[in-house]
Amino acid sequence: MGTSHVVALIMAAGYSRRYGAADKRQERLADGRTLLATTVARTEQAFTQVRVAIREEDDAFQLGLTKSTPLIRLRQAHRGLGASLAEAVAALDLDPLLQEAKAVAVLLADMPRLHPKTLRALQQSITHDTICRPCYRGQPGHPVLFGRDFWSALTRISGEAGAQSLLRQYVSHYRTYDVEDAGVVLDIDTPAALAAL
Repeated sequence: MGTSHVVALIMAAGYSRRYGAADKRQERLADGRTLLATTVARTEQAFTQVRVAIREEDDAFQLGLTKSTPLIRLRQAHRGLGASLAEAVAALDLDPLLQEAKAVAVLLADMPRLHPKTLRALQQSITHDTICRPCYRGQPGHPVLFGRDFWSALTRISGEAGAQSLLRQYVSHYRTYDVEDAGVVLDIDTPAALAAL
């Protein structure tokens, strides 16, 4: 499958309660960009189609996003990752620019060290009827890629566990892809993790 047939969906609507009072999406890295903007920039190096899912009330400028960043504004973010993902994928399915998309790569907003080469390789491994996830030295990571056959199921999930239930339900369609990219397991959950960057 060509890379142009996979859309990247960056989930950036969470409340990051483990991080503390600050909005980690707005935290600045050494180059001055926000954490979210850095993740978006890395993703844009590998995907021709990118969508960023944020809360309905978010100020995109404060998050470090540009006017040209394609956004999906979520009304259900307060109900957890599952509800957010369901709403975001439903929006993708209705997007006239994505009618040819064969898969979605679900990324997290706090993963600024993903390597574009890894993201491109993952796109080559996905098909319309598989679910693919990178593994770094035996540890499962992100993004998780879902073929279009699973989009309808994604729109029905709920709760805080995201799409974990689908990975169990469709285990025969689930594939892992070994990578030597620690960025697939590096997410920024605490101020200490940010400082360690």
